[in-house]
Amino acid sequence: LEAAIGERTRAVILNSPSNPSGVAYSAAELEKLADIMAGKGVLVISDDIYEKILYGGMPFANLPSVCPAMKDMTVVVNGLSKSHAMTGWRIGYAAGPADIIAAVTKLQSQNTSNPNSIAQKASVEALNGDQTVVASMVGEFEKRRNVIVERLNAIPGITCMTPQGAFYVFPSIAGLQGRKYGEKILLTSADWAAYLLDEANVAVIPGGEFGHDDHLRLSYATSMANIEKGMERIHAAVMKLK
Repeated sequence: LEAAIGERTRAVILNSPSNPSGVAYSAAELEKLADIMAGKGVLVISDDIYEKILYGGMPFANLPSVCPAMKDMTVVVNGLSKSHAMTGWRIGYAAGPADIIAAVTKLQSQNTSNPNSIAQKASVEALNGDQTVVASMVGEFEKRRNVIVERLNAIPGITCMTPQGAFYVFPSIAGLQGRKYGEKILLTSADWAAYLLDEANVAVIPGGEFGHDDHLRLSYATSMANIEKGMERIHAAVMKLK
């Protein structure tokens, strides 16, 4: 990170837990990152959208909570799309230095206008209401995570780390690249995404979109039955190739 920050750098975005990998930064890791960015004078945009979706009792931490001295250099962005399954309601919020938030408010009011009043009322209830439903859903996500990671690691040529949060897996397909589908050699993550869509009717995101062309991103924000069916199809499709 230190090597990547240059004189043209204006901000660094930290997304934890992360899309696409599900990795979450620990407090100790955030402290080290804070040391780098404090010395560079770079604004931090803390994307906390998956704040509530953490597994194994891992506590949530972000930069301003771990390093209060960074508050004046941090803008926190969050929303209810992921934590409360309110994707279509399009409600998000931000907190940060007053001058930055004032400028953001001016831009946002002209760019996306305002959310409807019903969505705002619903969001207040979601934030202030019973949070056991969120915890229950996180428990369900954890079960789905365990199944999809186990099933992916059972496919020869695929390795998958266990996410700490969010609802994505980011398996490596490095062991599969170069396989042939008819006359076509499957080299890139886009090749593999197209193959799995055509052959297995399973939609995945090419890892190249996230800077890792030897990976694929899969979401387990679906039913356990769909996960099982999808894993069976992917396994069968991989085993057909030479």
